[in-house]
Amino acid sequence: MTYLLALDQGTSSSRSIVFDAQGNLVAMSQREFRQIYPQPGWVEHDPREIWSSQLDTAREVLAKAGLKADDIAALGITNQRETTVLWDRRTGAPVYNAIVWQDRRAEPICAALRAQGLEPLVREKTGLVIDAYFSGTKIQWILDHVPGVRERAERGELAFGTVDSWLVWQLTGGRLHVTDVTNASRTMLFDIHRNQWDDELLAALRIPRSLLPEVHPSAHVYGQTDAALLGRSLPIGGIAGDQQAALFGQACFQAGLAKNTYGTGCFMLMHTGTRTQLSTNGLVSTSAAQPAATPEFALEGSIFIGGAVVQWLRDGLRAIKASSEVEALAASVPDSGGVMFVPAFTGLGAPYWKPHATGTIVGLTRGSGAAHIARAALESIAFQSAALLQAMSRDAVAAGGSPVAELRVDGGACVNNLLMQFQADLLGIPVVRPKVIETTALGAAYLAGLSCGVYRSLDELSAQWQVERRFMPTMPRERAEELMQRWERAVRQATVE
Repeated sequence: MTYLLALDQGTSSSRSIVFDAQGNLVAMSQREFRQIYPQPGWVEHDPREIWSSQLDTAREVLAKAGLKADDIAALGITNQRETTVLWDRRTGAPVYNAIVWQDRRAEPICAALRAQGLEPLVREKTGLVIDAYFSGTKIQWILDHVPGVRERAERGELAFGTVDSWLVWQLTGGRLHVTDVTNASRTMLFDIHRNQWDDELLAALRIPRSLLPEVHPSAHVYGQTDAALLGRSLPIGGIAGDQQAALFGQACFQAGLAKNTYGTGCFMLMHTGTRTQLSTNGLVSTSAAQPAATPEFALEGSIFIGGAVVQWLRDGLRAIKASSEVEALAASVPDSGGVMFVPAFTGLGAPYWKPHATGTIVGLTRGSGAAHIARAALESIAFQSAALLQAMSRDAVAAGGSPVAELRVDGGACVNNLLMQFQADLLGIPVVRPKVIETTALGAAYLAGLSCGVYRSLDELSAQWQVERRFMPTMPRERAEELMQRWERAVRQATVE
């Protein structure tokens, strides 16, 4: 048997998963790590905890699977994107905590860039909007606010990386400073058409080029891990940011195929083939996972608070003791009783891009209870995703294509049948859940397998994708449209400035 090891470094936990060559999950290990909130709107991680938790799970999963490193053909990495780490090239020590993708502290930097009229340039070269979500302004914040860091960066002493780069640096004992095109495309510093770092953008953000990693295709033999870490040296054969990895793991290899990942946030991507498609509906263009040197692209919409709203119900409101209880609580009432919950805890992402929006619950009456709020919280995930898919379909039609015909789903919250049925009802198209919902890790494993000869073609991978359940819409379209109008009204109430 041939096995592949995927390191899946997420926002709230690090996981390692072993797959066999047929894409079946053999074993999984997971560890949560600290979320650091120094002040409202700031979110940080300790890079050393990211690394130690990831290494621990890699060792644990091999033991769980009863395997040795000799049994693993290759290792793939997928990671929370945009999260920004700067470290010392000589010592490997981080100069500051990792600034997480959700963090909003760089919004004043973004406002200054917009005021300089740079939005069209950023859009044209990177496919992105200017927003604190992306890595570039996080790098600038660290350079400007951590004493001595800018001077050290300008002397070439420091390295920048998204989490994949940080992990590869650790896995190779500092020998490799690399990333792939998908992670590079999320920095606001990378020309996605030329697949290169862009000097004009680096100058605009005052970021030294010496900080940046080398960029390679997603399926690529980057190098070998240190033998001491896992028992023998393994080829690092694939890297992709988590959402592009999930698109790949869902076998969305051709234009028009779309997936939505229900994780801490929600992320919807539609493959657009080998050409970029600029959105006029609040989405961004981004690099898709590249099996070879040819650039491939996707349209993407990002929701900042998806499954994290359930964590808030648990930890903030204390309405539930465990996240798994939310479906039963929400199902204990027939509907939300008119309650609408806009979970804009860190502003609103696509398609709204409202950085100053705040979390809002509207429609409360004397009869509203915890169950109605729980139901409205779950439904907020589907409402935000429906707004994304509607925007995506409008863009697809404007480009001469067809509206999205079905939505492939994955991520932790897609196991919630109530949520998936409501999602299909709002969208009016089938919502399709595959047998393997760990598609982010599976995508990383597939990329590693492609570069290391385990798989010969994308057709071979497409044949392995299997449906577990198809949720068909049952709600009348007039009712779905009425609910979406009520949602948009609630969003307007959350964005009063």
